[in-house]
Amino acid sequence: MTYIIALTGGIGSGKTTIANAFAALGVPLVDADIIAREVVAPGTPALQAIKEHFGHEILTPDGSLNRTLLRQQIFTNRQEKQWINQLLHPLIHKETKRQLEQINAPYVIWVIPLLVENNLGHLADRILVVDVLPEIQISRVATRDGISCQQVENILAAQASRSERLAYANDVISNHDNIQAITPRVAELHQQYLRLAESA
Repeated sequence: MTYIIALTGGIGSGKTTIANAFAALGVPLVDADIIAREVVAPGTPALQAIKEHFGHEILTPDGSLNRTLLRQQIFTNRQEKQWINQLLHPLIHKETKRQLEQINAPYVIWVIPLLVENNLGHLADRILVVDVLPEIQISRVATRDGISCQQVENILAAQASRSERLAYANDVISNHDNIQAITPRVAELHQQYLRLAESA
């Protein structure tokens, strides 16, 4: 089995930037966010179930999932969040496992935003946390997604806190503002992970 590095961080922390930096070094990625989108793609049983549960307006005009609307529904209603998690988590977990088993490399970066919240740390050999100040997360996400700061704060409140996430970390990349520092830090971790994978 390939050595698994779980890459996690809150919304707007820059997980994709970090994951892409590892990918540029030839490291394979398994991304839970991409898998989460694939399991609700048009024509999937999961999307049909969501449509039946929330109504036709949960779809965009092209028939795909209106993720912004769904996010609003589940962040304001605990039962709806539970319902969607029970539907999607087993599907995401099954596809993640399938992809991880197919990797043929010393190690893999498993991008998993809700690692701490869903208590999945035991499935990885090592945990890499992308750390960022909450005020930076708020401004980044509000700008990126075109939503209010209050909406971003609601999302952050539903995620693990910065200190909870850091308590899980074996390694940390600070991604507050210095993008130039990321590449050498990723290169350094890459060498470390190759050594760990070899001795595992």
